[in-house]
Amino acid sequence: MKPAVYFDEYGEKDELQCLLCPRHCIITPNQVGFCGVRKNVDGMLYSLNYGQLTSIAVDPIEKKPLYHFFPGEKILSVGSWGCNLKCDFCQNWEISKQRPKTVKRVMPQQLIQIALERESQGIAFTYNEPIVSFEFILDTSRAAAKEGIYSVLVTNGVIDEEPMDLLSQSVRAMNIDLKGWNDDFYINEIGTEKKNVLRSIETAKKVGTHLELTTLIIPGKNDSAEEMRGEAKWISELSRDIPLHINRYHPSYKSEIPPTSPESLIMLAEAAKEYLRYVYVGNISLPGLSDTICPHCGNLLIERKGMRSSVVGIDEKGRCNKCQEEIPVIF
Repeated sequence: MKPAVYFDEYGEKDELQCLLCPRHCIITPNQVGFCGVRKNVDGMLYSLNYGQLTSIAVDPIEKKPLYHFFPGEKILSVGSWGCNLKCDFCQNWEISKQRPKTVKRVMPQQLIQIALERESQGIAFTYNEPIVSFEFILDTSRAAAKEGIYSVLVTNGVIDEEPMDLLSQSVRAMNIDLKGWNDDFYINEIGTEKKNVLRSIETAKKVGTHLELTTLIIPGKNDSAEEMRGEAKWISELSRDIPLHINRYHPSYKSEIPPTSPESLIMLAEAAKEYLRYVYVGNISLPGLSDTICPHCGNLLIERKGMRSSVVGIDEKGRCNKCQEEIPVIF
C-alpha cells in the first residue's frame, strides 16, 4: 500500500475524506471509497493499487486514441484496476468494477525499464481509470521525464483541480472522455457532474498538455445533434484545433443497447465540424473519417487504415505541403 496524497481527517470517528476526485468520499476505518482503491487504515488513507498492473501491451498510439501526437509510433500501455464512475456501458468493467485476482506489481523505475526494453518512447496509463492510481502515475511520470520518456493519460477527467494541475505538469498528453453534453446524462448515468470534466479539460489546456477528447455515442443517451453542437462549440472556445474523436458504442457490461449506427456517427461528426477543424469517427471502419485533412485546402495530411498511420501531406516544418497551413500535430 502507498500513502495517499489528497485526503483529510473528517468528523470524530476516525473517518477520512478523500480529496482526489469530486466524490470526496467519507471513508470509515477499514473501508474503501467508491473507487475501491483508497482505504482507511488506522487513520491513514492508502492507495491499494500502487504499481499493480492488470494489463500491459505495446499499442499504436492511435489506439488511445491520439491522432495528433507522434502519429505512427508505438507506446507502452498499462492498466491497473478501479474507477470512480458508475457507467453501465463500461468496456473494461473486468478491471474497473472489480479487483482482479491476478496483478503484476512493478515500481516506477521498473516500468520505465520495461518501456526502454520495448523501445517505447512513452508510457500510456489507460484501460481502467488512471486517476485512481494518482500516486503511481505521479511518481512514474516524473521519473520517466528525467529519462526522456513521455507519459500519456487516457482518462474520464473526474479529478479535483489541484491534483489535476499537479499531474498535468509531468504528463505530456491526455485523451479525456467528454461523455456527452446533457447534464442529466452525466449525473444519472455517469455518476458525476459535467462541470468536473470541463474543469479538467480547461486545466490541461491551460498548462499546455497536448489534449484530445473522445465522446462515445450511445443511441438514445447522448446522440443528439443539438447537444453535439453545444459540445463542439464549447470545445472551439478553448481551441478549434482540439481533436474530437466521435466513437461507436458496442454493448458491454450491463448495457444491451444496440451499437451506434454509422449514419448517426456521420451526422454527429458533421455537426461537430461546424465548430471544430479536426473531427474523427472511431471504433468503426468508415473510409476517410479517421484521416487528417487540411482544414484550409482539403489536402490529405495523415492517412489512417485501422491503427496504422501514414503521414503523406505534412512537410518537415509541420505545414500542409500543398497550401503551407500550419498543422497542430506533434512529431
